[in-house]
Amino acid sequence: MKYIFVTGGVVSSLGKGLASASLGTLLERRGQRVALQKLDPYLNVDPGTMNPLQHGEVYVLADGAETDLDLGHYERFTNSVLTRANNVTSGQVYETVLSKERRGDYLGKTVQVIPHITDEIKNRIRAFEETTNADILITEIGGTTGDIEGLPFLEAIRQFILQVGPENAILMHVTLVPFIKAAGELKTKPTQQSVAKLREIGLQPQVLICRTEQPLDEEVREKLSLYCNVPIDGVIEARDVEHSIYEYPLMLQREGLDEKICRLFGIQARPAEMSEWKKLVDKIVSPAHKVTIAIISKYELQDAYKSIYESLTHAGAANDCGVELVIIDAEEIEQEGPEKYLSGVDGILVPGGFGDRGAEGKIAATRYAREHGIPFLGLCLGMQIATIEFARNVCDLEKSSSTEFDPTTPDPVICLLEEQKEVAEKGGSMRLGTWPAVLKKNSLAHQAYGHTEIAERHRHRWEFNNTYREKMETAGLSISGTSLDGALVEIIELPNHPWFLAVQFHPEFQSKPNAPHPLFKGFIAACMKNS
Repeated sequence: MKYIFVTGGVVSSLGKGLASASLGTLLERRGQRVALQKLDPYLNVDPGTMNPLQHGEVYVLADGAETDLDLGHYERFTNSVLTRANNVTSGQVYETVLSKERRGDYLGKTVQVIPHITDEIKNRIRAFEETTNADILITEIGGTTGDIEGLPFLEAIRQFILQVGPENAILMHVTLVPFIKAAGELKTKPTQQSVAKLREIGLQPQVLICRTEQPLDEEVREKLSLYCNVPIDGVIEARDVEHSIYEYPLMLQREGLDEKICRLFGIQARPAEMSEWKKLVDKIVSPAHKVTIAIISKYELQDAYKSIYESLTHAGAANDCGVELVIIDAEEIEQEGPEKYLSGVDGILVPGGFGDRGAEGKIAATRYAREHGIPFLGLCLGMQIATIEFARNVCDLEKSSSTEFDPTTPDPVICLLEEQKEVAEKGGSMRLGTWPAVLKKNSLAHQAYGHTEIAERHRHRWEFNNTYREKMETAGLSISGTSLDGALVEIIELPNHPWFLAVQFHPEFQSKPNAPHPLFKGFIAACMKNS
C-alpha cells in the first residue's frame, strides 16, 4: 500500500478534506483503488455531541459511526466504503491507551505520548493494510500545523514514513498564499513559516496545495519551491472555484497533481478519465432551468447542513436545474410569520436538528407549504415537525408537540424511542446507522425509489407516536414507509398535495454527484413543476 498524508497550515478551513477527496477522484479514474481516512486531534471521542455551529454537520456512516463532515466529501467524491475506522480522534486514541493501561497491558512501564500514543495512531493507520484492498490510503490530519493537540499525530506520521520508507509515503501540505490588496501581491511568507514548522518536527512535504485567490505566477512558484524545499512541479495552485466544489478535481488535474503523485510512487497508470465529471460540472454551471428552495434553518453555519446542500446540487444537475438556496432563520419566521419569507419560493425543506429553539418557526413554515401547495421535504426533525403541524392544524390536537420540546404536552405525537428511555450517556447512543424500511406501493416514496424495500441512515432519539397513528391516517396523513416490523414510522406523505414528503432518516448521506438520491431528485422535479 502507498500512503499520502495531508496536513494543513497557516489557517483552518483551507479545504484539506476537499483536496483529499478530489485527489481520490483523480486516482480512482486512473485505475487505482483508494481509501481515505481522517485523523482528528480533538479530545471528543467523536463529533456526535458537538454543536453544529462549532463543528459543522455530523456525518453518519452506514455502520452508525458519527464522524467529521469531511468523510461526506470522501464518500461523495470516491467509491470508498467508509466505516468507523476511517475517522480517528485523539479521544479514541487516548481512551484505548488508558484502557490498556488499566488492564495491565503496559504493566511495569511508564505510559507516555511517545511511544504509546504514537504507536496507537500508527496502528489505526496500519489497520487498513488488513481490512481493505486499496492501493493508496489518503490520510488527512485535522487542525493546523503547530496546534499543540496535533503534535502527536504529526510525530506518528513522521515515524510511520520512516518505517514504510519515503518511496511509499508522500506528505501533501495544504496552505494559504494570501493576496495583500494594499501591496498588490501574493505573499509566500505564511507558507514558508508553516513548512518550517513541519520541518522542525521532521516532516518534509513533497507537494504544496496553495489556496489562493489570484493565479500563482512563475516567480511565486519558484519562491515557494526554493524556500519550502519542494520541487516546482509540486507547487500546485488551488484557486477558489467559481461555481461548485465539483470543479476542484478538474482544476487539480490541470495542475498535474495526479500525474505528480503517480510519478513519485512510480505508478504506471492511465490518464484520469474525467469526461463524465466534466458533464456534471457543466450541468451545475450552466443549467437549463432554475428553482428557489427555502431551507428553514436553526444553524447559521453553512457546514451545518453541508450534505443537504450537496444533495440538492446533485439533484439539480440530474434535472438540468440550478438550485438557488434561501437560508431562512426559523426564529425569524416565529417573529414575523412565514408569508414574508416564503412567498414566491418553489420548494421548502426543513432539515434535522435538536432542541426546541426555532421549532415553532419550522412548524409555521411547514403549515405554509401544506396550505399553499408548495413542494415540501422534511428530514429527520423535519418529519417530526410535519407530524406536529398536521396534528395541530388538521387533527385539532392544538397542544400536541414532541416530548423533546414540551415534556408535559397532553398530546405527545412525537415521543422518545422506547430503547432510549433508559439511556443516560449522550455520545453514540442514538438510533444510528443504516436500517431497512418497507414502502407502501404506489406511494410518492415508492415512485421515487422504484422499489418497495430501502435502507437508509438514521440519527435520532424521538419517533412518531403510534398511539396517534389511526387518528392521523383517518384525517388524511399517509404513512408510506415503516420499519420492517411496522413499529417505526419512517415516511409520511400528503396524497392530496402536489409533493409533500417527510422522512425520519437522513437521505442526504447517500447522495453522490453522479448518483443523486431519489428523494432529492423527485423533490427538485416537483419544485420545477411548481416554478
